[in-house]
Amino acid sequence: MAGEAVRLLDGFGRRYAVAVRVATLPPIGAVALLQASGGKFTATALAVAVAVIWTCAQGWLGRTTTVPVALDVAVLLGLCVSSFWTGAVEDGNTAWLRLLVTFACVTWQWYTAPLPGIVAALVTGGSMLVVFAVAGQNPTSSLVWVLVMAGMSRAAWTVVVRAAERADRMGAEAERARREAAVVAAVRAEERELANSLHDTAATTLLMVGTGQVPAGAGWLAPQARRDLARLRSSGGGRRPEQADLVDLLRAGLDAGHLTVELDAPRTLPLPFDVAGAITGAVGEALNNVRRHAGTDRAQVRLHGDPSALRVEISDDGKGFAVTEGASAARRGLRESVHGRMERVGGKATIISAEGAGTVVWLEWRSDE
Repeated sequence: MAGEAVRLLDGFGRRYAVAVRVATLPPIGAVALLQASGGKFTATALAVAVAVIWTCAQGWLGRTTTVPVALDVAVLLGLCVSSFWTGAVEDGNTAWLRLLVTFACVTWQWYTAPLPGIVAALVTGGSMLVVFAVAGQNPTSSLVWVLVMAGMSRAAWTVVVRAAERADRMGAEAERARREAAVVAAVRAEERELANSLHDTAATTLLMVGTGQVPAGAGWLAPQARRDLARLRSSGGGRRPEQADLVDLLRAGLDAGHLTVELDAPRTLPLPFDVAGAITGAVGEALNNVRRHAGTDRAQVRLHGDPSALRVEISDDGKGFAVTEGASAARRGLRESVHGRMERVGGKATIISAEGAGTVVWLEWRSDE
């Protein structure tokens, strides 16, 4: 199956062949008319007119359909035979026929398969040989010249076609590598998101239990474990909607938490599903950090913006921490679940905190459109 470069080259060959044939008609016609004898001028002019009309018609028809090379050969054979009536052979005025046939044989090689192109050149050159032989002229040099030119044209075009085929192979290999890289990236993204979900849900719950942060008889523990398990199951893929309401997702996450959270948000805010999911996950991890580390059970979430640009602020009045260079990279929850999620959807996260002064997390996102 021909690649894109070969198909483009085939179309170019057809168009360029027509252009060359049409461009050479004026000088060829001028040679024929200037060298025509007085008594045969009308017949010569008629033959030239046929050549002009046919070449232009062939180019016009070639825009929407494929003109058979055999038909082109037949017209040229007719012009060669007509030289007996135009007096071209008798007067020795065969130069214009040689030029007409030579350019046809050369340009055929640019858009035909090797066998049809060479056969067409042999048939047309052979007919010209017969005409010259009947007229008593030496046809050998003319036939050899036509075949040499056709052969050189075919050789050059073969080199160009092979270069186009190599380009197609290289393009196909690059596309295959791109698809494989995309698959690998998608798998890694899925694994990363699953790891983030595990970190934000079951791992967090188990850590709170293990460190004694969950009081005995806590009624929320079993429902929370079920929610964690449901989220891990849903993170395995499946068909996703194009959009999601960020406010609904945030409310659902707050309802599942164990903090008193004040939410200030518009009634609804539709976003691309991946963006809404990333922001919701980052907000959830920020609230997890409040619950685990801030020493307070209250937080505020403020959402401002629209589907083209938004800003989410998560703040608390807890004990805070010293934000140092590289702190985000050292803590997986901040690195992957907050910064990483926002960066993957084209947003950013900023964390401001100080010991004894609480913490503020800003999540910002802007659409590229």
